[in-house]
Amino acid sequence: MATSHQKGRMLKRLAVLTLFSSLLPVASQAQVVVRVAPPPPIVEHYGPPPRPGYVWVGGFHRWDGGRYVWTPGHYALPPHPGAVWVRDGYYPHGGGYRYRHGYWR
Repeated sequence: MATSHQKGRMLKRLAVLTLFSSLLPVASQAQVVVRVAPPPPIVEHYGPPPRPGYVWVGGFHRWDGGRYVWTPGHYALPPHPGAVWVRDGYYPHGGGYRYRHGYWR
């Protein structure tokens, strides 16, 4: 059986882990404003889906800190029936372009 000191240490560790795990989504959603307009999307030609129910998630230009790099599209299984993919993109913001991750709606 754990002593009260051991329980206190476990609670502290749990609190620290909870704090860090709650900060991870915030760090991953940091917004980048790029001063250079993105090039037009590349037209991708793709074959049939690998399995029924999969949909094409189009590629996008990713800013790598000095230039845009094309990230190719791929097939994905929607999280629920009727879900629609809203593609990644850049939108005018404060004299530049802000990136928005693609998402299911």
